Amino acid sequence: MSDDILDVPEFMERVQDDKDLLRELLDIFMEDYAQKRKNLGEAIMAKDFESIRSIGHSVKGASGNISAKRVREICMQLENKGKDQDGEGLEDLLASLDKEYEQLKERIAVVQQEL
Repeated sequence: MSDDILDVPEFMERVQDDKDLLRELLDIFMEDYAQKRKNLGEAIMAKDFESIRSIGHSVKGASGNISAKRVREICMQLENKGKDQDGEGLEDLLASLDKEYEQLKERIAVVQQEL
């Protein structure tokens, strides 16, 4: 369901139906995500749990702001693994995050065209 990828009605409510603000927040998310994803990959390779926690937390918040529910859920798991210093399954979570981000990117492109 596309609302799990990007819940547009919830997001529109959050920005009080301001389509320009919605576009701006989506653009900011997309710009920030690329660098954070790179840093997250490096942190996972290095087993830098504090960075995994911090980046997971940051992307969790940003994805929550735009109502990207699946990406937010994965980032919450990454944040918790960083907090618990649990290296088990980090690569799988990163692969899931990449998959969900690709779907999110496609959904964002559609939403931006519809606006």
